[in-house]
Amino acid sequence: MKRAATDHSLLVAIDKPQGMSSHDVVNRCRRIFGEKRIGHTGTLDPLATGVLPICIGPATRLDRFMVGHDKTYDVRIAFGYETATDDREGTPTIVCPVSARLSSESFARRVLETQLGPQMQVPPQYSAVKIDGKPAYARARAGTEVALEPRAVEVYAADLLGIVRDDEGDLVFWDVRFSVSKGTYIRSLARSVGRVAQCPAHVFELRRTRAGSIRIEDCVTLEQLEGMRDRAALDPVPVLGYRFAFVDEREALVRNGGRIAARDLELFSMAPRFLSQAGALCAPSFEPSCMTPGHGEVVSLVARGALIALYEFDSNRGCWKSCCGFSVGVSRG
Repeated sequence: MKRAATDHSLLVAIDKPQGMSSHDVVNRCRRIFGEKRIGHTGTLDPLATGVLPICIGPATRLDRFMVGHDKTYDVRIAFGYETATDDREGTPTIVCPVSARLSSESFARRVLETQLGPQMQVPPQYSAVKIDGKPAYARARAGTEVALEPRAVEVYAADLLGIVRDDEGDLVFWDVRFSVSKGTYIRSLARSVGRVAQCPAHVFELRRTRAGSIRIEDCVTLEQLEGMRDRAALDPVPVLGYRFAFVDEREALVRNGGRIAARDLELFSMAPRFLSQAGALCAPSFEPSCMTPGHGEVVSLVARGALIALYEFDSNRGCWKSCCGFSVGVSRG
């Protein structure tokens, strides 16, 4: 079926299955919606599973506002050898016997503590980092030497979930939950953990459980998406996390990119999500927000139940101006 532009405009979150690339997921979504304008925010390796936000139709304009979020991963780190790709799909490059101390929880926690805080991290050679416009992995696969510059990242938490030995005792696995800043490579963290522990290591399994405010509980599988389609939409307002305003009476002005005086926008903020007594996740509520806007602050503008624009505050002019509009409003689910 030939895909063209449609009236679909929404954000969904996919629980990406293992073995598919992020681009494979995008292609599957294009078939489901018959829509060519689909993109993802935050690449996951084929080995990895979990949270993959997908923007559909005009909502693809949200992608640049969704790439700077913190993330949480559950990873199984295997000790015994490093690989060229820093995961189990790569060729072993350094092999070493597994020492008994790797089975010690106290030792594991001491090692993981060394990974906390701001740091300069060298991405894996097999990564999507561009070098002269070409992904590093393409150069590495062609046998070209890849020299990547370290980048500033931060590890907020590195919690040990458990230690497992394989049946033959040749490998030890640490199950770890990392909370990290944007741009952090978990494969690089696994490599670093192994070197601190003085035993080479790599990623054996990886699952992203949170990307910004989107959690694994908010995701659907591709099979579920086939049946749900637009009913799988997430509300982009709490996902973006910006303050917001209802502008039904100014919809025409906003859709034309007109400026709005600061005093003319009544702003609201989302209250934190919470669990009901039954343990179910309650929908986010909102409350008035009287905080004075700062220069460059972005807010979401909502009309007739849809996100119709993002506006940015210009303190020099004392007004809000358009920085992103949507020809078809983004569904709020």
